[in-house]
Amino acid sequence: MQYAQLGRSGLKVSRLCLGTMNFGFVTDEAVAFRIMDEAVASGINFFDTADVYGGPQRPDMEKGFGISEEIIGRWLEKSGRRDRIVLATKVYQPMDLGPNDRRLSACHIRKACEDSLRRLKTDHIDLYQMHHIDRLTPWEEIWQAMELLVRQGKVLYIGSSNFAGWDIATAQAEARSRRFMGLVAEQSLYNLAVRNVELEVIPACRYYGLGLLPWSPLGGGLLGGVLRGVRDGRRAAPEMRQAVERCRPRLEKYEALCDDLGERPADVALAWLLHNPVVAAPIVGPRTLEQLTSALCSLDVALDADTLRALDEIWPGPGGEAPQAYAW
Repeated sequence: MQYAQLGRSGLKVSRLCLGTMNFGFVTDEAVAFRIMDEAVASGINFFDTADVYGGPQRPDMEKGFGISEEIIGRWLEKSGRRDRIVLATKVYQPMDLGPNDRRLSACHIRKACEDSLRRLKTDHIDLYQMHHIDRLTPWEEIWQAMELLVRQGKVLYIGSSNFAGWDIATAQAEARSRRFMGLVAEQSLYNLAVRNVELEVIPACRYYGLGLLPWSPLGGGLLGGVLRGVRDGRRAAPEMRQAVERCRPRLEKYEALCDDLGERPADVALAWLLHNPVVAAPIVGPRTLEQLTSALCSLDVALDADTLRALDEIWPGPGGEAPQAYAW
C-alpha cells in the first residue's frame, strides 16, 4: 500500500480510502465486515462514512439512519483495530425531523458528533467533515463548535465536502483569524467524466493545503468498463443506460485505449486521479469483496505523458483553472 499526507497535516492516509455508503443499504453486515477485514489486511487505513449513510440516499429523504456508522462501530469493537484506522465521518444532513436536526448550527454539530461517537463505538473521530456548505450559519459559530470538539479530544481534524472554491477560501480565512488550523481535506465529486472542480476547487485546495478526496471516482460505474457486456446491477438502470448513450463515442475510445494499455478501465480511472498531486485518496465504495480487491490493482498502474494527453482528449476538462479556462 502507498500512503500520502492528508493535505498539509502530518496525518498519513492510504492512497485509497474505503467508502462505506453501501454498508447497511446494499451491502449487509457480514459482507461489510469481510470488506473491512480485507481493507486493513491490504494496508488501507482510511475509512470514510457519514451519519446519514445506511439507508436510501434520495433527495426526498426526510431523515438519516446511522446504519453505516453502527456497522463500522460493531466491526471496530469486534476487531479491536480502532488505532489502525483513520476514521472519517460527516455532519450536516437531516438526522431527524426537528428543525435543529440538520445543517451546521453549534446545536446540531454538538449532538451529531455525540451520536456518531456512540454509533461508531469510539471516543474520537479522526476527520470530521462538513457534508455540505451551510450559508445560513455564520463561520464564527461553526468554527467555535468545531474548536470545542477538538479541545475536548472528540475530533482531531476538520474537513469539508461539496464546497465551492470560495467556500474553502472563506472557511480558511475565518479559521486563520481565530488561530485555528481549519480544513485539511475537501471531498468532492471528481472523475474523468466530471472535472468541474479543476476550475476553482482544486486550486483552492492546493493553495490552502487541503487534500482532495474524490467521491464517485468511477462515475457511478460509467468508467468501469460499462460497454463490456455487463447487464445487471446499477449499470442496467435506466439512468445508467441514458448516460452510456450520451457518452458512447467517448466510452468507446476510452475502453479501446485501456485495451491498448492492457489495463482495466476502472484501474485507469483511479490511476488518473492518483496522478494529481492534490488528490490524497480517491474514495472507493465497494459493494462486494471482489470490487475492493479489484480497486487495489489501480495502485500498480502508471500512466505516461502520452496516455495522460490521450485521456484529456477523450475526457476534456473545463480548459484548466479559472480564470484562464474561460477568460482567454
